[in-house]
Amino acid sequence: MNPEITYDDFAKLDIRIGLVVAAELVPDTDKLIKCTVDFGEFGTRTIVSGVAQWKQPEDLVGRQLPYIVNLAPRVIRGVESQGMLLALSDAEGLSLLIPERAVEKGTRAK
Repeated sequence: MNPEITYDDFAKLDIRIGLVVAAELVPDTDKLIKCTVDFGEFGTRTIVSGVAQWKQPEDLVGRQLPYIVNLAPRVIRGVESQGMLLALSDAEGLSLLIPERAVEKGTRAK
């Protein structure tokens, strides 16, 4: 278990729903998928996620998924990633967090 954080720490996270409009494997890797994610009025971003062991790029395209969008950009295998996908993992693999209904792109988690 990670150290306890305060509500103020949690409130710093900007978690928004984005629509994956394109996805592809990052060349010369076996874990990374580069996604183009549409956040509506907040724009489109490139986000690299280490989910290729469990998901194919086509599994992500067209899905609304939650992302942390105020994470400092980071270059991963030559690609600037501008956020982080939120997902779950257990002994059986990775599970995507999907809204129970379609919501406006860029909707913020509360």
